[in-house]
Amino acid sequence: MQRLTISIDDDLARTFDRLVREKGYENRSEAFRDLVRKELGEEQLLKGKAKHCVGTLSYVYNHHERQLAARLTSMQHDHHDMTVSTMHAHLDHENCIETVILRGPTAAVTRFAQDVIAQTGVRHGKFYPIPVDLESGKKSGHAHHHPHA
Repeated sequence: MQRLTISIDDDLARTFDRLVREKGYENRSEAFRDLVRKELGEEQLLKGKAKHCVGTLSYVYNHHERQLAARLTSMQHDHHDMTVSTMHAHLDHENCIETVILRGPTAAVTRFAQDVIAQTGVRHGKFYPIPVDLESGKKSGHAHHHPHA
């Protein structure tokens, strides 16, 4: 592990210390590491360099929309290799929310998420990808060939 020394102005230091406390970090170092990891992950996603990701896809839809629930379920079955889990809840008489945990090649997972959000009757949708390194299992001598995320 390397030690970095940085200088920041007093106001920024106080603001950062407040953030550290509010987020429940034990120390500045762990908060700083998380900020750097977040920024680097977002940069990988923006530049198309994140080969694999995990993510959550959340969307609200009208379950009275003709065949929409069946289409959404069928889409998840057609992409069973990317769909890890789905949680479904009823919001009111017409609306449901689903959150789907996805994993796989970033481009394919993102395309699937966008296809779901674009379905007629899906009223709101948001996809939150997180880049992951699936190559680390190979380095540790992991013997089988399916991705772990």
